[in-house]
Amino acid sequence: MLQILLTTLLWSGAVGCGLMAGVYFAFSTFIMASLARIETSAGILAMQSINEVILRSVFMPLFFGTSFVAAGAAAVALTEPTKSGALWILGAGATYLVGMFLCTVVFNVPLNSKLKKADPRSVQGAETWDQYLRDWTRWNHIRTVSSAASSILFFLAI
Repeated sequence: MLQILLTTLLWSGAVGCGLMAGVYFAFSTFIMASLARIETSAGILAMQSINEVILRSVFMPLFFGTSFVAAGAAAVALTEPTKSGALWILGAGATYLVGMFLCTVVFNVPLNSKLKKADPRSVQGAETWDQYLRDWTRWNHIRTVSSAASSILFFLAI
């Protein structure tokens, strides 16, 4: 029974982390660059809309579900350290939880909250947007790499 649970966690983790890496990769490679190229107020309004819509989308169950899977898999690896692949599993879970989940909570979400309050038509809003583009994207790169690395580690554990 434990083997079925672990196999399910590993496959769910590998696929979930891969999907999350894809979302973050899109933002890191072309979405944020595209928003930076348009008029400042339009970029702010677009990102404010994205941040609002994403909270009610399938992204949120994927975000929390994959985080739960990563934590569960890491817990199994810690309780069964001699199990084949335990280091890959622990590495996958820890990388995802620190590099994606913690990074999101500590850095990206506060930046999103600050942008939500920004007036797209003000000088201060433009300054917030410039800082947001730079800082949010930097942290998003970390989420992208962490999610992709975790997916690979989960696949290696399988």
